[in-house]
Amino acid sequence: MQKQDVGDAGLALDKSEPLNVLVADIARWTTDCDEFQTPVPGLTFYRHNKPTEPKPGLAEPSICLIAQGAKRIHLADEIFDYDAHRYLLASVYLPSSYQVISASPEEPYLGLVLKFDMRELSRLMIDSNLPAPRNRAIDRCMSTGEVTLPLLSAFQRIVALIDEPEDIPILAPMLHREILYRLLVGDQGDRLRHIASNGSRSHRVARAIEWLKTHFAQQLRVDELAGIANMSASSFHSHFRAMTSLSPLQYQKHLRLQEARRLMLAEDLDATRAAFQVGYESSSQFSREYSRLFGAPPLRDVINLRQAAVGGEG
Repeated sequence: MQKQDVGDAGLALDKSEPLNVLVADIARWTTDCDEFQTPVPGLTFYRHNKPTEPKPGLAEPSICLIAQGAKRIHLADEIFDYDAHRYLLASVYLPSSYQVISASPEEPYLGLVLKFDMRELSRLMIDSNLPAPRNRAIDRCMSTGEVTLPLLSAFQRIVALIDEPEDIPILAPMLHREILYRLLVGDQGDRLRHIASNGSRSHRVARAIEWLKTHFAQQLRVDELAGIANMSASSFHSHFRAMTSLSPLQYQKHLRLQEARRLMLAEDLDATRAAFQVGYESSSQFSREYSRLFGAPPLRDVINLRQAAVGGEG
């Protein structure tokens, strides 16, 4: 497959057509905004007219596809670059930072994110009778993969549903399922099948990560998380770091700070109230750790974000 996509000029031309359609569609829906939540469940468009500085964020289980431009994701000390030829795949919630590295007013960055649930992948593996993964090692839960013509075609069709809203309830789930299938049989399929396989160590750690995602304000007990994963505390800690590049405590800290930032922006909480709501007992510790992650104290950071939102990206 890789040999054909790289070496066959005819296939490259076939890819250019759906890419051009995606460029036009995403550009059309993001003319006046840099983020557009489409009516298709889980599908969001993004636009940037210039490169950006790295911004901390939380990658969700999703596939990120670029129609035009390029982007870079930092996961601890690892870097993932991707563009119109390679997609980014995140299979669990991962604290990371992201930046657009190729964009201009003439050729803006145009990309999309389609969220998915690992339970959907598990059901699809069973329904499709796909083989168990060959690789049993614990891998990072973030990777890049080759954008194939069948995958690109499926994305083109799911994006086209925005113009046919009455078809979305019926056709969107089918196309979403096709996209997941293309991922499972693609070059990252073995990695994805491993984490979606019930009983695998990756799947069990992912289940604990899902629990931590909704209980991060509670006091962290690694042995409790290890119990959810049905592993010893030392084994769980090792596998958790292998998958996320973070320790459970570091992971929890990122989740708390991201949620506190959201509370201050969206619900107008002050820093002290936001800190206590996400589980901090010390406002000074919260301020120090917030500044370390986001580059500014809470109040200044929120003011900067609001000013940027009002002024746009220019």
